[in-house]
Amino acid sequence: MKRIIKQALVVLTALSLVLSAVYFFWLSPWYTVPILTYHRFGYEKDTLFVTPDNFSKQMDYLKSKRYSVISLSELAEGIKNNKKFPHNTVVITIDDGYKDNFIYAYPILKKHNFPATIFIISSHVENKKDFMNWQDVKIMLRDNILIGAHTKNHAFLPSIKEKNALWDEIKGCKNDIENMTGSRIDHFCYPLGFFNDEVKKLVEEAGYMSACTTNRGRYRSNKDVYELNRVKVTNSDTNKSFHFSAKLSGYYNLFRSLKTDSE
Repeated sequence: MKRIIKQALVVLTALSLVLSAVYFFWLSPWYTVPILTYHRFGYEKDTLFVTPDNFSKQMDYLKSKRYSVISLSELAEGIKNNKKFPHNTVVITIDDGYKDNFIYAYPILKKHNFPATIFIISSHVENKKDFMNWQDVKIMLRDNILIGAHTKNHAFLPSIKEKNALWDEIKGCKNDIENMTGSRIDHFCYPLGFFNDEVKKLVEEAGYMSACTTNRGRYRSNKDVYELNRVKVTNSDTNKSFHFSAKLSGYYNLFRSLKTDSE
């Protein structure tokens, strides 16, 4: 019996060494800091919505598991400088700038002192139902929340052929937000994640330090700060679900397909 136990321990030790080697030499170099993407918060039955209760539990989970929640600026600077981030690092982003971001998400983020970036559509602020106003934006800017640009009109950028119109959506949005808030806007988000080489070039020329997409582009490992892949979080991602843990692992991009502008 002792011999069988000893042999089993040898096998388990060997297997552990093999798995460690696989992780170190193959999987570990593919690690990317997960950039979580949210849109809306509330109780509507829509895939864009995460309930405030569930969002609170997700943030509690990050806190309890000692995740290091960093800003998008910290991530972009780190990528540019080839910084190696700890494997418990995460970034939080929210798209579009709905009023429920301010009502529900902001107090929860503030409670945990978590930084986040909210990408807003500048023409929608104060002008469209269910969207934030400029006072909301200014309050959050004082409380660890970065504001990013999401174009002036949520335009499908690759379809805009006239360069001045394209530039207005990209640079004009930055100008609008900076003029209304007095804060520098450093980050951009492609509507629906779609971009092409011309769009990407103009985003860089407009003075942004990074640009976020969905799971589009050429790089799974987020080496290019102007095509940062993100991970969508839904209401089915509970704090106890394996799927949520997988999205936080830093290897989620490796196992999902990248899309092109035609998909």
